[in-house]
Amino acid sequence: MAAVDVLRASSLFKGFTDTGLQILAGIASERSFPPGSPLFVENMVADYCLLIGEGTVKLTAKTPQGEDASLGEVGAGDALGALSLIHAGQRMCSATAASHVTAAEIRLADFQKLMAQKPQACLKLLMNIVSDFGGRLNENREQLKALLKK
Repeated sequence: MAAVDVLRASSLFKGFTDTGLQILAGIASERSFPPGSPLFVENMVADYCLLIGEGTVKLTAKTPQGEDASLGEVGAGDALGALSLIHAGQRMCSATAASHVTAAEIRLADFQKLMAQKPQACLKLLMNIVSDFGGRLNENREQLKALLKK
């Protein structure tokens, strides 16, 4: 699947014109992961975003006892690490290909360079990332409140 098609299928690129998609696809690398291979590992530097084109990805995190706890699965159209385009940090979980996975990768360094050249397209993506993050926080409001009470 071509990078531009992967971007088009992601909600992070909602409202983008074909031109805007082409601009950002220009910095996206096509990636392929066989079943069982890591897309990234918990605590590694988070300096790129992966947009899943095809396949299923299993998300896990280590418990205090060192065991893997399942956080669920994501698939086509989902983004992993979108906030890394705002700020490089550490991965909060591990992502492993549960099936053959294709993805488009956007690296923070490339995104920052593009920001200087095409700020409108980059700003639109940043606004969509922030909107998506806010929506996810709102969806999990009660779970977050419960954690604060512990």
